[in-house]
Amino acid sequence: MTSLDTLAGVVRLRPGQARPGSVLNNRPDWAGTLARGKLAAEVPGLLASLYSLCGHAHRLCSQMALRAAEQGAVDADAGAARALQLETLCEHARRIGLDWPGALSPAAAKDAALSLRCCPVLRSREADSRDTRLWLQRHLLGMPAADWLRCWEARPDWWADWSATGHGWLPALVRSARSAADWPVAAAEPLHVHAGTVSLRQLAACLRENPGYTRQPRWHDDCAETGSWTRLHDAARPMPTTPWQRLGARVAELVRLSQPDEPGRSGSGWLAFGALQIAPCEGLAWVEMARGLLVHHACLDGDGRVAAYRVLAPTEWNFHAEGAVAAALEGLRPAHGAFAQRRIAALMAAYDPCVRFEVETQALQEEGAHA
Repeated sequence: MTSLDTLAGVVRLRPGQARPGSVLNNRPDWAGTLARGKLAAEVPGLLASLYSLCGHAHRLCSQMALRAAEQGAVDADAGAARALQLETLCEHARRIGLDWPGALSPAAAKDAALSLRCCPVLRSREADSRDTRLWLQRHLLGMPAADWLRCWEARPDWWADWSATGHGWLPALVRSARSAADWPVAAAEPLHVHAGTVSLRQLAACLRENPGYTRQPRWHDDCAETGSWTRLHDAARPMPTTPWQRLGARVAELVRLSQPDEPGRSGSGWLAFGALQIAPCEGLAWVEMARGLLVHHACLDGDGRVAAYRVLAPTEWNFHAEGAVAAALEGLRPAHGAFAQRRIAALMAAYDPCVRFEVETQALQEEGAHA
């Protein structure tokens, strides 16, 4: 284990092992330790640096949680919505262009890298959104982004049809990945705790009263999952049943975020975020970010310094020792190790932990030897 792993943590996967032994998530809980005693103004930048992979979402969530603790009401901010839209769009583009080829189809790596170099919004957040949509059409989708989104919304079989017939490196990658990625993974409950103030207050109580809650969270005594397929504005859509369908939801969100603003459907009107004062000097904030729902909980003392601070990230929901990924790994009984590794790669590309992961391959090697 490297020094970086010691600081950031590693998710360890043990395919074939019974839960809770199939996923070991040892991410340290640095937020509370580092934020305690700090002035409120110091904390957002500190946490953005600590969680640099998703730094913008953490900064926004921290700012809102602390503002709610200090002032109460937190008004909706059009500038924050726009920044969240663009940063999430960029994160999806990077993960699809950088991570997916390595995990799912190395043959696509060169074309994917060339596409990313042409992405207008990755070069400048001030890029014209029309240029970004044109980039999507030419480099990823092979058709106008608005048409792609309408088909996704209207036709349950669109992801399969597009990937089977589309031209370009991304449809080809999705086609080649389907044999390993299109396998049933039972979904946990979608995490919609931010749907109302009652549930948000209940979550704040869980965070305040249970010291280990941020490491192994449960909601209503059950596991939950979160991602681009569990958005509050998309709650009526059926949960995906395979990693392959979850990959489709990531592409669909990238397309949504490129579109003109429409509340509850696209652009800066798609991702939900907000904050709530739970009690004087106690605030809770939530942000739908690329990997799922992020929550920050802040308690201040009488001098405006942090008395307690908690961060509840998507990785802790999705890589819970009893959660959906753990169940999928528990039931993985492949005929040989190589195909199992491909299935695990697809599973991790879909759920996307924010830290490095390792696969303990002894069980797969033993099964392969006896196949």
